Amino acid sequence: MSDRRAQGKQGEDRAATYLTAGGYTIIERNFTSRYGEIDLVCRDGDTLVFVEVKTRRPSGFGTAAEAVSRPKQRRLISAAQDYLQKTGDSHSSVRFDVVTIEGGRDGSPSITLIKNAIEFE
Repeated sequence: MSDRRAQGKQGEDRAATYLTAGGYTIIERNFTSRYGEIDLVCRDGDTLVFVEVKTRRPSGFGTAAEAVSRPKQRRLISAAQDYLQKTGDSHSSVRFDVVTIEGGRDGSPSITLIKNAIEFE
């Protein structure tokens, strides 16, 4: 497994633990469609939540949240629509959250949950 892939997997594990502690229920990990991958599909109460996890070590390349570009958002929305169609879950309210995990080399990483990070079109 590449270092980048291992970092991503570790970030998803941390995000899942963080979200579960916050009351989310993890339904599925790494849902893949022809539009891309959704890192975590969760329930937060009655709301179906699609979660994008971004992990970054300190660098000059911007923040983890900045990595969720507009084209990435469109792919996530398309993948979520594919998920809803495949599961037949069209009655749930839907939300897109982003979990950012930054730092971590010299200490504990900083984890931030951004609710309603992407507008569902």
